[in-house]
Amino acid sequence: MSTTHPTGPDAAGPGDSRTVREAMADRLLRAATRSGAQLVSEAAVLVQGAAVLADPIAGAVYSTPATAAADGVHAAAHPQDHPHHVQRPAAGAVLVLHPAPTMNAEHVGLVATTTAALLEVRGQRAAELRAEQMRLHSTLLRLLLAGHTTSVTDTVRAGGLTHVTLYRLTGPDIPTAHQVLWRAVRPSLAGHGGACALIGEVDGELLVAELHHGSDDGRVLRLVSRVSERHNLLAGLAGPLPLAETPTAHADAAAARHSATPAHRIVPADAVGTPQLARLLPPGPYTAWARSVLSPLTPDQRHLLLVRLRTGSAPRAATALGLSPGTVRTRLRGVAALLGAELDDITVQAHLLLALRAPTRGDGQGEGEGRPESDRPARPETLPGGILDTEAARTWAVGLVGGLEPHLRIALACWLRHHARTAPAATELHVHRTTLTTWLTRCAERLGQNLTDAAVRAELHLALEATAKDGDDPRALPRRGGRTYRRL
Repeated sequence: MSTTHPTGPDAAGPGDSRTVREAMADRLLRAATRSGAQLVSEAAVLVQGAAVLADPIAGAVYSTPATAAADGVHAAAHPQDHPHHVQRPAAGAVLVLHPAPTMNAEHVGLVATTTAALLEVRGQRAAELRAEQMRLHSTLLRLLLAGHTTSVTDTVRAGGLTHVTLYRLTGPDIPTAHQVLWRAVRPSLAGHGGACALIGEVDGELLVAELHHGSDDGRVLRLVSRVSERHNLLAGLAGPLPLAETPTAHADAAAARHSATPAHRIVPADAVGTPQLARLLPPGPYTAWARSVLSPLTPDQRHLLLVRLRTGSAPRAATALGLSPGTVRTRLRGVAALLGAELDDITVQAHLLLALRAPTRGDGQGEGEGRPESDRPARPETLPGGILDTEAARTWAVGLVGGLEPHLRIALACWLRHHARTAPAATELHVHRTTLTTWLTRCAERLGQNLTDAAVRAELHLALEATAKDGDDPRALPRRGGRTYRRL
């Protein structure tokens, strides 16, 4: 806009200061009726400098000029480093003005106060409409999960969007996090930049679905990451996947979330259960064995099994899949019967995770090396020779658990055999439960691993099996004074 209008008391006569203030307020009011961006832009003109509305999560919401955005965000976060900037809280964000050095301080303060007040009014009006919009988003998310993709894309006027990236978040205060993320993302049903974000609370979780053309620009991921850190949320991320596979992405995101920790608050689904070991195994025998083991299962049964192994229990798998625990247990019994294996056995779980990690789904069978040697499916209880007993696999195993002291190795292996239950493992080890808990804490610290993660436990079991020693037996623990362990 033009800068030829009066911009301060010095631009008018001594008796015209009231007229100047009224003109300034009128210009800001007219700008506020158009948009928040126009209001911030008008404030920048009136102080003959820069104006930025900085959000602690989203960064710069509006900035005039655009090059001032980074400086404004930094000034909002560290005001002591920017003594010449004027700041006012506004609608959950911070208005930052950087006036020209010649501007009258009283005039700049009046512009800042008036602009912040108008931003608050705009924010209150937006809040009145937000509740309705949030309910609409939650409804659209439920329709998307139910498979009504066409209805959703028609509603959001995004018929060309083909893929979805989905986040499932849990934490101590989901409603507050929902409000903050909504303000940061500023979702619109019309979408922008070839993408559309849907945000809603579904079954006590915060669910975010970004619809796009097959890849996203990372904007929503960055905002979800900041909100997760600020509000102590744990999140699972799945996608991009075709819109028709949204229910699969929903289950995969829940499974991935079980691997999230305060140190790693957002875990992608394709990072769960895909350790370095799978890349070290000989591809020919490994792929043939995995294809043979999984051959009795349909794709839906494989997905059910994968979610069960990632989450660590049938009730958690049921939550991830949106089914009842009884239904999941019944289906898992069918899977166990087809595989001829006990799914609660840690060795079976570890081997099945290896089989599911192999590149067997969606690829064609080659001539020879990808086919099983017989029509009879392989058993998941044992691995054929040449897969895990290689130098590369042993090097991986030693690197993972080789640094554990003997009593920690024995305790960890025993605990894993007892399905990560402390009481029966402590009974077999003839130690108190508190002692075993202390040892397991040391194991987690030495290994740098999250022992509550079912996939991590399966990997540790494989590593302990690959590096097993003759003395790795609970009866071999040297003792002194009854139950007291003597360090080797």
